[in-house]
Amino acid sequence: MTIRLGISSCLLGEKVRWNGDHKLDHFLVDTLGRFVEYVPVCPEVESGFSVPREPFRLVGDPDDPRLMTTRSKQDHTERMTTWAKKRVLELEKEDLSGFIFKSKSPSSGMERIKVYNEKGVPAKKGVGMFARAFMDHFPLLPVEDDGRLHDSRLRENFIERVFAHKRWHESLGQSMTRGRLVDFHTRHKLMLLAHSPQHYRMMGKFVAQAKALPPETLHDKYQELLMEALRLKTTPKKNTNVLMHILGYFKKDLSADEKQEMLEVIDLYHQGHVPLIVPITLINHYVRKYDQSYLKGQHYLHPHPMELHLRNHA
Repeated sequence: MTIRLGISSCLLGEKVRWNGDHKLDHFLVDTLGRFVEYVPVCPEVESGFSVPREPFRLVGDPDDPRLMTTRSKQDHTERMTTWAKKRVLELEKEDLSGFIFKSKSPSSGMERIKVYNEKGVPAKKGVGMFARAFMDHFPLLPVEDDGRLHDSRLRENFIERVFAHKRWHESLGQSMTRGRLVDFHTRHKLMLLAHSPQHYRMMGKFVAQAKALPPETLHDKYQELLMEALRLKTTPKKNTNVLMHILGYFKKDLSADEKQEMLEVIDLYHQGHVPLIVPITLINHYVRKYDQSYLKGQHYLHPHPMELHLRNHA
């Protein structure tokens, strides 16, 4: 499974920033980069600006700002807007499963970008011009910025969404049938329950109506609900409920001591004393030991490569 992510070029170490520098992110390059292929994008350079260059900032209405140079006050809004519209169309061909933007950038920042009013006072209410065009064009693609990815929970959520998005599109690529849709929904049951039990129930209703709905309508709505559900954060409470649900699959297998150990480990996780990887590792041990076929197919137990250490935070 080859996962392709769009990314702001400077995060890969490319010296494309206004001052000729870069913003190399070692996690993205050295760790996540082992499992994905990056498609670098630099709005300023690709739209024809030099390196180095006079820096830009957003000015005016936060919902429809202008892109201005900071000293000479030149307006480059149309140039950037025209390029961005063309670029997002080109990116349709890249089979992206997400995008990582450069935080605080007037072109690539996805949120809380400074927008200056007529008095030169900034308010963190803007969106970078390319980032806005990209998110409008690809509303279901997982997106994050490098700053937010320093938060372990946001990092886990983003990467989980990326891998789920790729699995969904691989299923579609196999000519999605009702059987494949049911299989996809079944394999993601526990993952969905950890994010949003309400969405899992709604999606189940759509799957049950598969024969009555046009395939395109069914698939589009299911994907919308899937990505909407996974954007909601997991919590220790929701994960604990899923872990207890999993325990029920072993009611005929576990010895009294094994069940007690499992309950104790789940409780330690619920209280914040150990990270999620601890009960998950024990569960995977029992899945192999007792050959639990249903749980072997659950992506909740293996949502992304273990080498990323995304479930190791307490």
